[in-house]
Amino acid sequence: MKPSERQEMLRSGDITRVLIKLSSPAILAMFTIALYNVVDTLYIGLLNDTPSIGAAAVLFPVFMIISSIGLMFGVGAGSAISRRLGAGDAASASRIAATAYYSCIVLGIAFSIAGVIAIEPVLKVFGATDTILDRAKIYGSIIIGGSIFQMLNMCLNNIVRSEGASAYSGRAMITGAVLNMVLDPIFMFGFDMGIAGAALATITAQLISQLYLIRFFAKKMGVISIGLRHYAFSGVIYAEIMKIGVPTFIRQVLVSVAMGVMNNAAAVFGDGTVAAVGIVTRLLTLVIYIIFGLGQGFQPIAGFNYGAGQYHRVRKSLRVTIAFSSGVGIFFSILFLSLAPTLVSLFSRDPRVVAVGARALRFSAVTLMFLGFQNTAGIFFQALGKGRETAFLAMSRQGLFLVPLLLVLPGYLGIDGILISQPIADILTVAVTGILLVFNSKKLSKEELDRSVNLG
Repeated sequence: MKPSERQEMLRSGDITRVLIKLSSPAILAMFTIALYNVVDTLYIGLLNDTPSIGAAAVLFPVFMIISSIGLMFGVGAGSAISRRLGAGDAASASRIAATAYYSCIVLGIAFSIAGVIAIEPVLKVFGATDTILDRAKIYGSIIIGGSIFQMLNMCLNNIVRSEGASAYSGRAMITGAVLNMVLDPIFMFGFDMGIAGAALATITAQLISQLYLIRFFAKKMGVISIGLRHYAFSGVIYAEIMKIGVPTFIRQVLVSVAMGVMNNAAAVFGDGTVAAVGIVTRLLTLVIYIIFGLGQGFQPIAGFNYGAGQYHRVRKSLRVTIAFSSGVGIFFSILFLSLAPTLVSLFSRDPRVVAVGARALRFSAVTLMFLGFQNTAGIFFQALGKGRETAFLAMSRQGLFLVPLLLVLPGYLGIDGILISQPIADILTVAVTGILLVFNSKKLSKEELDRSVNLG
């Protein structure tokens, strides 16, 4: 599709069809990445080594922090770009995109160097026990050392998607995930590299995915550019990016902190519990990524039409996305409640891991039906550039609710205290999200009225 056709689609296309068109490649891409996470854990499980599964669980929150840097620049820039394009200002959109990309490169290199130097204390913070630590250091040194590619992928994927090129962004993500799944067994078993092979496969796939994303701009396939000449060391541009980028970063970091707290709480009950929590996290990620894919289709529609002053399209896209994503949550909630032991047993033969994992999965499945509403509302605030609301929601689930619950409940309820903390945090977050959404829907109606008066 030509850039001009994408702009017209966002401006006047049927909302449901546009959402399906933009979110389908994103869902497929996110599903493929989630599937990779599951398959990666399955391959590690074939090593028949519970500490190795635990090592992957410990590194997962570190991986989230790596992603958070790329998302900070990508989501922050993407929100601003969509609104600029809706207002017809492509030149400003290119300055925002280039500034975000080159800033991500600098910060990414600094993070990679610092992370490798401080690898051992970082792993201990995130719950590595003495038996897990050696394997986690091998896996983590490679993952963190090559983390620049993951950050840049997160950044560029959001920038490409912000102008409606969801299909290209999806192909880049799928390419990386499929390559990862293909390279995992080759490096792990063919080259006999074990868990180090899993890490090397990840970094190699991310590098190739990054090159594919750069091709989009090199071939001038969109209306925006990331050429160095567009970079602007501007406080105004950084403020625009960080208004949404910083809350996104905070949310992702708090997710990592919550995982670290959860791993530390689980470590008290042994490596099997850490492994079980890690397996359930990967399974839940499968659902989360599909719902995120719907949100990624929703974001450019909402942002573009908000920038263009078409508030009725913003509201309709919000309703349609909530309906679709809630349906996904309900489906997986039923699936996980019904098949929890069977699903967990795919990853481990350890009876304790299966027992704890199945119980954890069922606890988490109870509130999956609310995840679509929660995620869509958060992206709604991002798309409209609502920094305060985005920041508050970013801190709510993990910082205000989940981490305190994880620190308190295990002392009274043991393992069940760990498992029940997530659904309680979800229920509280849904309540807060609903209040904010109602309040901002009224503000949107007032903005629409004021705009019509000014234009009239």
